[in-house]
Amino acid sequence: MTILDTFKSRIQAADKILITTHEFPDADGIGSEISLCLALRELGKNTYCINEETLLDRYQYLDQDKVVYGLNQFMTKYPNFKPDLVVVVDTNTKARVGANISKFIGDETPTLYIDHHPCRGRDLSTHCIDVKAAATGQIIGEIIEHLGVKFTKKMALPIYTAIIIDTSSFRYPTVSAATHRLVSKLMDTGINPPEAYNGIYGTKRIIHMHLLAKILNSAETNKDETIAWMLLKKEDIDQFKSDIEDTHAFINHLLILNNIKVAIMFRDDGDQIKMSLRSSGDVDVGVIAQSLGGGGHSHSAATIINRQGNESTQNVIKRTTQQVEEIVKKLENESI
Repeated sequence: MTILDTFKSRIQAADKILITTHEFPDADGIGSEISLCLALRELGKNTYCINEETLLDRYQYLDQDKVVYGLNQFMTKYPNFKPDLVVVVDTNTKARVGANISKFIGDETPTLYIDHHPCRGRDLSTHCIDVKAAATGQIIGEIIEHLGVKFTKKMALPIYTAIIIDTSSFRYPTVSAATHRLVSKLMDTGINPPEAYNGIYGTKRIIHMHLLAKILNSAETNKDETIAWMLLKKEDIDQFKSDIEDTHAFINHLLILNNIKVAIMFRDDGDQIKMSLRSSGDVDVGVIAQSLGGGGHSHSAATIINRQGNESTQNVIKRTTQQVEEIVKKLENESI
């Protein structure tokens, strides 16, 4: 049975369906849940998207039919709603959906995961997890097609946006011919690519360019320039009146460097330093992130680095990039 058949069989007996995604979602999780919700409503299912918090203003344009609720908002409007199936998109663990949503779902409600992140230690036969898919949005689009639901523009724009985000505008090695075939069908609904791109990445104020300039000016590399990194500080975000969402794509600027194998963006949040990793495909940054206590895909991953005592940010970066260099050499030796 394919994951498409699995989904179809899991929803047959379900009428009240709750769709959610990971806490602090970005457009891949949000776009995926909105499109799936609209498709299931076409089949007559009583379906809502319920997240830990309400949608940020920047994502409201994706939700034209207002199907996404924050938990408190939803419970106020529909106090007696009890789902008979929960669908979790863009993550494969209930621990990531948020404490309040997790409690609301409980342990008894049947749960179905739709995701493309690596998943270990779970029986996948009753879930829709495909680690080879370029994006969760791609899986959602293929599910909708399999259900026989016709794409509408309201349904297509969120999936298209989700795929843009999850593939970094189609630059990751998991992007396939199947990805582009789906995208062509989405575009047939009337999506305008420049508008879709500007909608999610936004037109920027000049102050955003100044922030980007400062962060790029912090870029450094190792001796052979195969590993490059940059530093983003919380005070920089505050100084340039931006938010973290505005900085997610900064790391991709490092991927155009000659000889680059691993790109890193360190975000200094005080006690902890968030470390994002990207690869053009030659090095599995998911393995690197796992070695450092995190995880992710082969081309996109992240972890948290804790300071050792009163350790300076620069020292954290120095020892961590050295660790990354050692892991890369080990991975390359193992592949010989």
